[in-house]
Amino acid sequence: MNEIPEPAAVGLSVRGASKRYGPVTVLEGVDIDVRPGEVVALLGENGAGKSTISSIIAGLIQPSAGTMSWNGEPYAPASPADALARGIGLIHQEMRLLPDLTIAENVFVGRQPTKSGRIDRAYMAKRAAEQLHRLGLDVSTSTLVRNLRVAAQQQVEIAKALTLDAKLLILDEPTAALGGEETDHLFEQIERLKKEGMGFVYISHRLDEIARIADRVVVLRDGRLVGTYATAQVPVKTLVEAMVGRSVERMFPAVTTPADREVLRVEGLGAPDKSFQDISFNVHAGEVFGIAGIVGAGRTELVRAIAGADPIAAGTITIDGKPLSPRSPADSLTAGIVLVPEDRKDQGLILEHTIGDNIALGNYPRIAPSGFVTPSAVRSYANQNIKRFGVKGSAGQPVGHLSGGNQQKVVLAKCISRRPKVVILDEPTRGIDVGARAQIYEVIADLAHQGLAVIVVSSDLDEVLGLSNRVMVLSRGLNRGILDRNQANRVSVMERATL
Repeated sequence: MNEIPEPAAVGLSVRGASKRYGPVTVLEGVDIDVRPGEVVALLGENGAGKSTISSIIAGLIQPSAGTMSWNGEPYAPASPADALARGIGLIHQEMRLLPDLTIAENVFVGRQPTKSGRIDRAYMAKRAAEQLHRLGLDVSTSTLVRNLRVAAQQQVEIAKALTLDAKLLILDEPTAALGGEETDHLFEQIERLKKEGMGFVYISHRLDEIARIADRVVVLRDGRLVGTYATAQVPVKTLVEAMVGRSVERMFPAVTTPADREVLRVEGLGAPDKSFQDISFNVHAGEVFGIAGIVGAGRTELVRAIAGADPIAAGTITIDGKPLSPRSPADSLTAGIVLVPEDRKDQGLILEHTIGDNIALGNYPRIAPSGFVTPSAVRSYANQNIKRFGVKGSAGQPVGHLSGGNQQKVVLAKCISRRPKVVILDEPTRGIDVGARAQIYEVIADLAHQGLAVIVVSSDLDEVLGLSNRVMVLSRGLNRGILDRNQANRVSVMERATL
């Protein structure tokens, strides 16, 4: 049952927020309150209006209708700078730090303090260090941002807002690139800041996180407010159904029973940089083989090496009984291995090109066996795969305009069109809403049903457990065990992942 909280006496109050672009309404009549010292989870599928309402609150865009107040006073930011000046900041999912500047320089970029006509670097370092300490990050402020792990970069973004005395932070998919241990650390930071009176709007597709971190939940669908919950202790099924507008009986499809035929065998594989060592496993036709582990365990490095993207220092790879020594991705592709990378925007797609052109990349021999490629042939081939994978878009539409879920379907369409023997999916649903996620799961199950060998790497433990016939757990670059489906659970996997 939805419960509508009393209007906030202090903090942020949004009433009737709407946004229209010409005749198209993307947000209509949304009310949200965020009190000091609480976390309000903002949920919804891609396109539900989460980014729009967040952008309105953070001053990135102006509402077409509605009013806001902040600490009892009218609030109408004309820009992000206005919002920050009032104490409200937005931490984007895709961080916007400058990699070749130091931590201190990033924290104060565009507003460097001066002393006697020169930039006061001592003050910058002192203030940045104070905020990093407040967040529990023990690292020199003279460190270049490019040398930081993703979790630490995120802390720098938060520290940047804290130096501006932010009292409310909007966190957009803050754990999308984090593992379990780093997520726990982020939650500790949020709890610490909550006790200091800071409020949060927390946007995430990982519903298991909501009960852990949020105090209340707001659900949007098609630009409208469809659910408000005075507690975060709401069944996941209830939240999913509110988000998608229909009953969701099963998130994960039925698991296919693998065949006896072995497709891929890896023995004693090791990397030159020791990111993984002495890794051995096999995958059968029709099997989904999961790889679990915390960030830094060597999961991505391992699958990139199998796909020929990174070098191999030791060990062997066999495909259908034939040895493979990949020196490049082309070698692995020729042998029948395709990799759907974790960073679809930078590594899987050319965002400025159309859906049709992206699907066609690498598939020209199938589109035009004679070698003469025509626009009509590309369009026809793309349309077949758009229909097959349920992409919501047309062949001539720029792929950069699609939602994350539809972009991932385009990458899948491009890779699967090669008719591979082994499909490796690295973080296949990162940053994808729950409805599109279920569709991706169906595609993965269908690949296994067709007899392909499928490898799934994911930081989402429920995803690995729900999809896989067997799960290999990596920790510190080592294989800590391969568990059958009936043995794999949160406890058994995490015990090995933290060795």
